[in-house]
Amino acid sequence: MEIATARSHNPKRKRDATSPPPPYSNGETTTEEIDLSLLDAIEKSQSLSKSQPIETLDPKTLKKLILSFERKYKENIESRLKYPDQPEKFADSEIDLHNELHKLKILSSAPELYPDLINLNTIPSVLSLLSHENTDIAIDVIQLLQDLTDEDVVEMSNENEEESMKALVNTLIENNVLELLVQNLQRLSDSDDQDEMAAVYNTLATVENMIEVEPKVAEMICEKTRVLKWLLGKLKVREFDSNKQYAAEILSILLQNSEANQKKLGQMNGVDVVLQAVAMYKSKDPKSGDEEEMVENLFDCLCCLLMPLENKERFVKAEGVELMIIIIKQKKLAYGSAIRALDFAMTNYPPACERFVDVLGLKTAFAAFMGKASYFLLFPDLVFPIGLVTFIG
Repeated sequence: MEIATARSHNPKRKRDATSPPPPYSNGETTTEEIDLSLLDAIEKSQSLSKSQPIETLDPKTLKKLILSFERKYKENIESRLKYPDQPEKFADSEIDLHNELHKLKILSSAPELYPDLINLNTIPSVLSLLSHENTDIAIDVIQLLQDLTDEDVVEMSNENEEESMKALVNTLIENNVLELLVQNLQRLSDSDDQDEMAAVYNTLATVENMIEVEPKVAEMICEKTRVLKWLLGKLKVREFDSNKQYAAEILSILLQNSEANQKKLGQMNGVDVVLQAVAMYKSKDPKSGDEEEMVENLFDCLCCLLMPLENKERFVKAEGVELMIIIIKQKKLAYGSAIRALDFAMTNYPPACERFVDVLGLKTAFAAFMGKASYFLLFPDLVFPIGLVTFIG
C-alpha cells in the first residue's frame, strides 16, 4: 500500500526567523580550550575577510584556495601537537584555519569546479576536521558542507552541474562523511549553546541535501550510523524546538520508500517512541505553524512505520489503536492524521481491525463520518479505513 495521503517531502526548507541562527552569527566562541581573547581575534578576522575583494573563481583560483587551506590545516596540526596544553600557542593557527574554511564557501557558487575540488584530494582533510577538538572548527566544516551540497546552487537544466554535485556527494560518502556527521551530532549539545544548536540544524540540512542528490543515502546512513537512535532521542524530548521539528522531518524522509529503514526502526522500539510523541497532542493543539508541521511529520513517520506487518503488530501491542481513537474523540487538530494512521494499521491486518471493534472504535468512527461535524467536510480526502471496510465485509 502506498502512502497516497502522506504529505510529499518538500524540497529544501528555508531558514526563517524562528530557525536557529547560523554558527558564528553573533561571533561567540564557546570552546573552553580557547582563550577568550580568541573572540576578538575572530571578529577582527571576519571584518577583514568581508572587506577583501572576491577573486573570480576558476581552476587556478581554486588551486590557490586549496593550497592555502592545506597549509593552514597542517600548521594547526603541528601547533596542537607541539603545544597540546598551551591553547594560546595554537590559537592563531586556529583562527587562520577558521578563515580558510570560510573562504572555501565560495566554491558553492561554482559547482562546475567540484570535479577539480575532488581531484585536488582535499576532501579527506576537510572531513577530518569534523572531529577537531575545537567544536567551532567542526561547526565551520558543517556550514561548508551544507553550502556545497545545497541543490539550489545547481541549475537543474545544467546536466554537467548535476553530475558534478553527484560526484561530490559520492566522494563525501566514500570518505565517511555520514559516519563523521552522526558522530559529531552526538557530541554537540543543542540545548543551550546557540552555535551548537545551529550546527545540529545544519547537520540535518546537510543530510537532507545529500538525500536530495543521491536517494540511496537514506538507507546508507541508517546502515552505517546510529542516526535513527539519535533521531528517536530527539523525539523523546518533550519541549518543542526547531531541531526537534527538523528531526521529525528527517525521520519521515528516511522512512519513505525504505522498507529496510521501517523495519529497523520498528526493531528499535520506534513505534512506541513515535506513539509517545504524538500522544502529547491527543488533547491539545500545536501552538505554532512549525509545531503543527512537526506533528504532521510525526504521523507521516507513524504511517510509514505501519507498512511492514511486524510493525502493525507492535502498534496493536502498544495500544496504538486506542490512542488513535482517543485523538479522534478529542477532535483536536491531529484527528485527521489519526484516522489515516488507523487506515494503515488495519489494512491487511485483521488483529488491528478486531482490536478496533473490541474497544468500540466503530462508534467513534461512525460518529466522525456521519455526524453533523463530519470529517468528510473538514478533510475531503479522507476515506473510511479501508482495512476495516474489508474486515467488516
